[in-house]
Amino acid sequence: MTRFVSISLSRHIVIASLKIALVVGTMLNLVNQGEALLSGGTISLLHFLLNYLVPYCVSSYSAAKNEIELRESNECQFKPPGKH
Repeated sequence: MTRFVSISLSRHIVIASLKIALVVGTMLNLVNQGEALLSGGTISLLHFLLNYLVPYCVSSYSAAKNEIELRESNECQFKPPGKH
């Protein structure tokens, strides 16, 4: 678990996840609260924040999981025969 957390907090994953969250979160907010946002009405701050948090978490999880799998497959390739 600590390996997963440290990888998911690595600089390249955080930056990529923030970019994705910004784009996807903005689209979700426009879809879910667009009328209120554009008319100056009341919006739900909780939903506003969740629309950014969820894509960030999904992106971070996916990137960290892929990186762990890539590292494990690379480790397996370099082991001598019979040591897998």
